[in-house]
Amino acid sequence: MPPPADIVKVAIEWPGAFPKLMEIDQVSACVPVWSLANHDQFALQHADSSNFYITEKVGKFCFVDFVLCVLIQSSSMDAKLEALKDLANYSRDVTFAQEFINLDGISLLTQMVESGTDFGDMLSFTLTAFVELMDHGIVSWDTFSVAFIKKIASYVNKFASDISILQRSLAILESMVLNSHDLYQKVAQEITIGQLIPHLQGTDQEIQTYTIAVINALFLKAPDDKRQEMANILAQKQLRSIILTHVIRAQRAINNEMAHQLYVLQVLTFNLLEDRMMTKMDPQDQAQRDIIFELRRIAFDAESEPNNSSGSMEKRKSMYTRDYKKLGFINHVNPALDFTQTPPGMLALDNMLYFAKHHQDAYIRIVLENSSREDKHECPFGRSSIELTKMLCEILKVGELPSETCNDFHPMFFTHDRSFEEFFCICIQLLNKTWKEMRATSEDFNKVMQVVKEQIMRALTTKPSSLDQFKSKLQNLSYTEILKIRQSERMNQEDFQSRPILELKEKIQPEILELIKQQRLNRLVEGTCFRKLNSRRRQDKFWYCRLSPNHKVLHYGDLEESPQGEVPHDSLQDKLPVADIKAVVTGKDCPHMKEKGALKQNKEVLELAFSILYDSSGQLNFIAPDKHEYCVWTDGLNALLGKDMLSDLTRNDLDTLLSMEIKLRLLDLENIQIPDAPPPIPKEPSNYDFVYDCN
Repeated sequence: MPPPADIVKVAIEWPGAFPKLMEIDQVSACVPVWSLANHDQFALQHADSSNFYITEKVGKFCFVDFVLCVLIQSSSMDAKLEALKDLANYSRDVTFAQEFINLDGISLLTQMVESGTDFGDMLSFTLTAFVELMDHGIVSWDTFSVAFIKKIASYVNKFASDISILQRSLAILESMVLNSHDLYQKVAQEITIGQLIPHLQGTDQEIQTYTIAVINALFLKAPDDKRQEMANILAQKQLRSIILTHVIRAQRAINNEMAHQLYVLQVLTFNLLEDRMMTKMDPQDQAQRDIIFELRRIAFDAESEPNNSSGSMEKRKSMYTRDYKKLGFINHVNPALDFTQTPPGMLALDNMLYFAKHHQDAYIRIVLENSSREDKHECPFGRSSIELTKMLCEILKVGELPSETCNDFHPMFFTHDRSFEEFFCICIQLLNKTWKEMRATSEDFNKVMQVVKEQIMRALTTKPSSLDQFKSKLQNLSYTEILKIRQSERMNQEDFQSRPILELKEKIQPEILELIKQQRLNRLVEGTCFRKLNSRRRQDKFWYCRLSPNHKVLHYGDLEESPQGEVPHDSLQDKLPVADIKAVVTGKDCPHMKEKGALKQNKEVLELAFSILYDSSGQLNFIAPDKHEYCVWTDGLNALLGKDMLSDLTRNDLDTLLSMEIKLRLLDLENIQIPDAPPPIPKEPSNYDFVYDCN
């Protein structure tokens, strides 16, 4: 008969006594062995480096009482320092944190900060403990006073040379801004961009990362009417050039967290374009119509204007209509109607005017070149600019919230104050060049746009360090080169469609699927490190999950840092029998994705989220580090449950492995055409003299 579920066999060690292997029911088994008095004040603790408590019965932890007693009553600074050091360490344990918070420990820490009497290591450990306790999400951020906020904000300047205090202070400010609208307003009053900029000019990448994170948080939570004002302040303080010089071009590698914060800043900066992108042009607005007049003036300034004498009005309208046609607008009579579609709205007209003013020679050349071609071969500048602006907004995801997991920033966008406009100027010249290379007509417009998008995407994947380098990459991606790349990819993905090949595919497909299934399960056995995500992403908290070698149990538990290799099963505190799993859900169906909050609803985070449902209400929630790991885990879990593996990764692996296997089996038939029908059966021979009787 198996032992009860709450009885476990563990090795227990007591100071000054020999360790014992015991069957225990939480703490009570300690009593008869060592005769502990007041045993309800003791708890089992892991002997590894985490020092986390095992039992949930921590209501009377004497250690929590001891720490509070020392902090409140002790006059010894050394004793207080040791107590704060232990508090900073044990606060990572949620059970310890819950008890400390229940005893009003957070209020004690805030009072210590507000008093302003602690400095150096004592203040550092106080702030560290505060950050760890608040990361558990037990206490609301709205409960803190203005005095506390002022004190934390003052540390950003006062302790600029103390890395530890500065890190914790910046982390607290970021969390305040992200978690409370009221606190955002108070923090915005206490901390200025000018106070944060100097920390970017140092050499410590961690401090730079925390600083950009605070700027991003202020940017993200700013009201719409304040966001552009903040962007102007950032421009005045030369934030972009400082980041380019001291972060991107510094003589050191950019870590993942810094890359993420740069990506967030890039997205938030481009999102300032959303208002213009979604604004329709008012055909009756004279100021907006004047922009179109300016485009015409710059392109055709050399042509004479008709006099304003009587009878010249018709000539003027006729000339304007002719010129607007040369500029490539769809509506020749009233081009304002071309900008009533959103997106791209007025953003397209802004880009056209920027190009005409700042790259005037290129603008005039493109317009005059196309106006001198036959109608069917001209590349319409107006229409092209509108569609190109829309495409660039889609590529850069203008208007979407930044992903919680993406690190995809582009250094070239930090090299110019008007990077989006310059990006457009390069791409509109590329579009005109590709149009000529394709010898396109108006019917080929969509084909040209597809080729241009492919050229831009391929150039962006190389992560050019400057706009000039991006332009150089595009020069090497001519239409001829794109055709060569496409042809090469088609040859590599060649798919034989004859009936014998299809039958062979059908025969070997089960073997390939079984191979993929085993690979997925092997990856689950190796395990994966997942980041714990909440409103304050950057916290370096991780948890690990892996499948047992017999595929019966999922082992999981918290980690102090990202592991360098596999994590042993015995170091993971929790486990879930595979037999108890009821279902695997993904995306919006996940319990942790149904919570409110802008960051939680981000599209890319939704695409990486999955949950294991077990028992009546149990759940294990995941956010995969990337799309590959998401596919591996959802495939592996579905395989464990006897369901089909339906991920994109499985489809790609299946296609690749099937293609390789078929090519290997047909290796001797290279350059031989395979018939669709089997060959006819030959007639019987006239004699069988060729048969040899071995007997």
